[in-house]
Amino acid sequence: MTVAWILKEKGRNVVSALPGATIEETVALLEKNRIGAVVIVDELRRVLGIVSERDIVRVLATQGAAALGEAVSAHMTHPVLTCSEHHSIDWLMEQMTSQRHRHIPVTENGRLAGIVSIGDVVKHKLALAESEAAQMRQYFVAG
Repeated sequence: MTVAWILKEKGRNVVSALPGATIEETVALLEKNRIGAVVIVDELRRVLGIVSERDIVRVLATQGAAALGEAVSAHMTHPVLTCSEHHSIDWLMEQMTSQRHRHIPVTENGRLAGIVSIGDVVKHKLALAESEAAQMRQYFVAG
């Protein structure tokens, strides 16, 4: 199975922001959309960075509320590990685990085309396990 399967199930909508957005605006995007990360892109939707809830907590812990007016580009994680829709879900899981990433943007022709979260991967793995168990039950009942 590939990343394309996850995107087919969840869609390709990604909440993104331009690098000049403030931390405060980014916090509002996270809250409004009930998500854990915002992808920072340029005007052509090329991925520049990513800002997660963890990044925001770190900057607020070290700089306080004054950081809310700063550009998100000053606090984003970059460079960003990205994947294509052709990457396997096993590869994606390995990268997320070994590099401790909870979100990986999907790019196509150098532009943002989706995002996959660790929750998406877990959901896929559970669905696969349930499907395999159902097939095994069917095999033994039919046999």
